[in-house]
Amino acid sequence: MHDLVFLFDVDNTLIDNDAVQDDLRSHLLRTFGEATEQRYWAIFEELRNELGYADYLGALERYRVEDLHDPRLLRMSSWLVDYPFADRLYPGALEAVSHVRQWGGPVVLSDGDAVFQPRKVERSGIWKAFDGDILIYIHKEEELADVERMYPAKRYVLIDDKLRILAAVKAIWGERVTTVFPRQGHYANDPKALAAYPAADVEVARIGDLMALGRAAFERG
Repeated sequence: MHDLVFLFDVDNTLIDNDAVQDDLRSHLLRTFGEATEQRYWAIFEELRNELGYADYLGALERYRVEDLHDPRLLRMSSWLVDYPFADRLYPGALEAVSHVRQWGGPVVLSDGDAVFQPRKVERSGIWKAFDGDILIYIHKEEELADVERMYPAKRYVLIDDKLRILAAVKAIWGERVTTVFPRQGHYANDPKALAAYPAADVEVARIGDLMALGRAAFERG
């Protein structure tokens, strides 16, 4: 039983996933053309609505069924799995993980598929920085009992760029969790999302700002 466990989201919390998507869009346009680029993202959004998480390789597989005779598509999977995710870490992201380790164990708590998301976590250096303490679910806010089983703690700190997730976890764990909202990425700056959910216990402009906070900041709420 830990006193504190720090639960870190990945996309747009530790990694600038908006920039990764921009790079993918540019690659698709340059290599395959506008029609393929638009169709891929349409399938990507359809699949995200079905599954509840982003599935880049699944979208590629579904697109391949539609265009089975274009051998160039086979190279797109290599571009995805070999992407240099370490270059897209937010400044100070891994340093922030090291900073909070003095008070409790840091754990990745992410949504995603079982292939591409772990690959992203590994290639970015996140897996090593968290000493392999990695949890990836389909809907993480529905798996809090498993989080408690794997990493029991008196109190949790959840760092996530989505107010929706922070609010959902707060509704379940109540005073046992401190929610931290880094204002990074398009979800964190969506006016509709900001208006729809209550404020987090702690708000920072960027993940690196966690290094300016002491333990007391993570025990409020």
